[in-house]
Amino acid sequence: MSTLTRKYIEGVIELLNKINNEEETAIDKAASLMADAIEKGNRLFGFGCTHSSLPIQDVVYRAGGLMLMNPIYAPGIAHLDVHPNTMTSAMEKMSGYAKIILDNQPIQSGDVLIIISVSGRNAVPIEMAQIAKERGIKVVGITSQKYTQGVGSRHSSGKKMFEFADVVIDNKVDKGDAMLSIEGLKTKFTPASGITSIAIMHCLTTATIEKLLEKGITPPVFIAANVDGGTEHNTALLKQYSDRIFYV
Repeated sequence: MSTLTRKYIEGVIELLNKINNEEETAIDKAASLMADAIEKGNRLFGFGCTHSSLPIQDVVYRAGGLMLMNPIYAPGIAHLDVHPNTMTSAMEKMSGYAKIILDNQPIQSGDVLIIISVSGRNAVPIEMAQIAKERGIKVVGITSQKYTQGVGSRHSSGKKMFEFADVVIDNKVDKGDAMLSIEGLKTKFTPASGITSIAIMHCLTTATIEKLLEKGITPPVFIAANVDGGTEHNTALLKQYSDRIFYV
C-alpha cells in the first residue's frame, strides 16, 4: 500500500473516531426525533445537493436499511448526470429553488428532514432548512463545522444551513474537504466527507431502529432481495407502510 493511501485510510479512521466520541449526543438526539416521528405516524426525508445527495441515497432502498427514509431529488442538483457538471454549482446558489422543491414534496409539519451540506453556505440548503423549520418540520443538519465556520454565507440572510437546524451533526472534515498534501502539488486532494456523512446516515438509521425497538415498535427493515424470502418480506412491508414511503 502506498504511503498516501495508508495516510488517507488512517485519516478517515481518525475522523470516524471523532464522530464516535464527539457526536454521540447529537446523533442520539436526531435519532430520537426520527423515532418519535415514526411513532406518531410522521415521515422521514433526506436532501442534499450533488455529492451531498449521495449519503442520503446510500440509505434508501438498501438491504439491511430502514425502509422509511425518503430521498428528495431536485432537477439539476440531485445527481451528477447534468451536463456540464458545472451547472450544478450554479444551481445550488439559486435563491427560491428550495421553496419550489419543498412545495412539490409530500413533506409536512411533524416530519423530519435531514439536510446534508458540507459547507452549508449556499442558498438551496440554507433555504431548505429555513423554510422547513418555518413549516413545523424538524431539521437535522449534517455539515462540517470547520468548513462552514471558515467561509461566508452565500445567502441574503447571512446565515448558514446549520443555524436553522434543530440538531447539527458535524462530519468532521476540514475546510475544503480534501485531506492529503504532497510536495510538488499546491492543492490538497482526496476528500473525506462522503465517507463520514454516509457513516453518520447509517448511524442515524441504526440508532432509530434501536429506539423504535425500545418503544415496542418493530421497525420495517429491508432484507436483501437476493436472499430467499427477501422479496416477499419487502413487498409486504412496503405495502404496510405505503403511507410513509414515497420512493416506489
